Amino acid sequence: MAFVSAKDIATKWGISQRRVATLCSENRIEGATFVANAWIIPENALKPLDARKKDNPKNILDAKPFLKWAGGKGQLLKEISAYYPFEKDKTITKYAEPFVGGGAVLFDVLNKFSPDEVYISDINKDLIDTYIAIRDNVDGLIEELESVEKTYLSFDKVQRADGYRQKRDRFNALKHGYEPDSPFEKAALLIFLNRTCFNGLYRVNKKGDFNVPVGSYKNPQICNKENLLAVSKKLKNVKIVCGDYKESADFIDDKTFVYFDPPYRPLTPTANFTSYTEELFDDKNQLELARFVQELDNKGAKIVVSNSDPKNTNKDDDFFDKAYSKQNIKRVSATRMINRNSDARGKISELLISNLITRKE
Repeated sequence: MAFVSAKDIATKWGISQRRVATLCSENRIEGATFVANAWIIPENALKPLDARKKDNPKNILDAKPFLKWAGGKGQLLKEISAYYPFEKDKTITKYAEPFVGGGAVLFDVLNKFSPDEVYISDINKDLIDTYIAIRDNVDGLIEELESVEKTYLSFDKVQRADGYRQKRDRFNALKHGYEPDSPFEKAALLIFLNRTCFNGLYRVNKKGDFNVPVGSYKNPQICNKENLLAVSKKLKNVKIVCGDYKESADFIDDKTFVYFDPPYRPLTPTANFTSYTEELFDDKNQLELARFVQELDNKGAKIVVSNSDPKNTNKDDDFFDKAYSKQNIKRVSATRMINRNSDARGKISELLISNLITRKE
């Protein structure tokens, strides 16, 4: 069997060499082999179907968020996905998500489509380091998590609480650089803490220490090997950045669909939970983001922004209606905790702000 380079196949199929590498890494080109830091491909290999269609091969497991993350968008995927432009506009070949968080929208996009280039970022370094570890060191990460899970599940309640505190202390030591770690140890600890702490919270104190107490789960799944492998495959060609959302400006252009999920504007004084990092995201920051979104709109990017709806608690609060006056604003239903009283959990509206019109509209 004769083999040719990815560059040769790219020329033959009329696509980019980067796109060919993506197809190879996703096992979508039969016989493709990675040799000496380069892909070689059977000369007579068949070109896969258009990657921007929803017909992903059934043998590739869909990836899902690997962390529980406050404000995750799993329940709003149906509404958000109505804005995906990849099928309607073939010029959109890139995807960006500058507040990636748990990645519910990211993985929904990557399960359904295969953009040529993908950019994600967040200012939470622990979170971004975990994404990178899953992309680059998933086998070591899984081995570590399987060992931790086996030991933790064998403990009684008292031993679990003590073991949890020891892992939390180790995580904070690594977080501050007090002790050396492997490329995946801190990531493994973050996943462990997320799966065993109270309510799956990520919260830090003023010193930057993770300080959430242990939860009371009977049989938590700490290592989901199949999903971690699926996530690693989806992230192989993703650019992962720890930084402010404004750093995405150089990536985003008129070929890009970008989704912003910033820290929500609090609906009530007691709902102001801002300790994912030591940074705040106040009204000034919200307005700066709105101006940034308009700049990207002017560049021709396709954009969706999520945020809270102030009218849930004050029908006269037009903060976002004014800030995004040039965008389309849609109110959608979501279940959220709007204050510390669990009785206040229920259906409220949230905002989807966009320069796109959904298929239903």
